[in-house]
Amino acid sequence: MSESTKKPEQAEENKAETAPAEDTKKAEKKASKSSKKNAQADRIAELEKELEKAQQSVKESADNFLRLAAEYDNFRKRSLREKDDIKVRSKTDVVEKLLPVIDNFERAALNAEADADSYRQGVEQIYRQFIDILKTLNIEAFGAEGDAFDPNIHSAVMHTEDENVGENVIVKVFTKGYKLGDTVIRPAVVQVAN
Repeated sequence: MSESTKKPEQAEENKAETAPAEDTKKAEKKASKSSKKNAQADRIAELEKELEKAQQSVKESADNFLRLAAEYDNFRKRSLREKDDIKVRSKTDVVEKLLPVIDNFERAALNAEADADSYRQGVEQIYRQFIDILKTLNIEAFGAEGDAFDPNIHSAVMHTEDENVGENVIVKVFTKGYKLGDTVIRPAVVQVAN
C-alpha cells in the first residue's frame, strides 16, 4: 500500500507514535542548549576572574614600575648633588692649601724694597711651599732633560738634530708636566732630538 492510500487513522497513529519521540528530542535539545549555556556561563565567569587577576597584576606591575622610576630619579638627583658637593669640597681643599702661598706673595710684594738677595730667598721659599703643596696632593712633576720622549705625556714643540744625544731624547724643557697618578694634568712642553 502506498503512502497516499493509507487511511487517515493510520496517519494519526504514526503521528502519535512519532510525537513522543519528537518531544524527547526537543527536550534533549533544550537540555543540551541549557547545559551549553551553563558551560558557557561558567567559562565566561572563569575568564572574567582570570581577566580581573591579570588586570590586578598589570596594575601592581605598573605601580612597581612607577615606584622604581621614582626611586631611580631620586637616586640620580642625589648622585648629582653628591658629585657637585665632592667637586666643591675638592676645590675648597686645594684653595685652602694655596691660601698661605698667596699670603706669602702679598708679604713679598709689601717688602719689595728689601735687598734683591732676601727678595730672591723669599720667592724661592714660596716656590718650595708650592712644591710641598703639590706633593701633599700627590701631584708629581715630570719632563727633564735626558728623559725619553713619550707622546702620551710630552708635547714636542721643536726637534733638533744632535749626534751627541740619542734618538727621541728630551734636550730642552720649556714647561714641566704634572700628573696625578696616571692622569696627566698638563703635558711637558719639550724639544726632542731626532
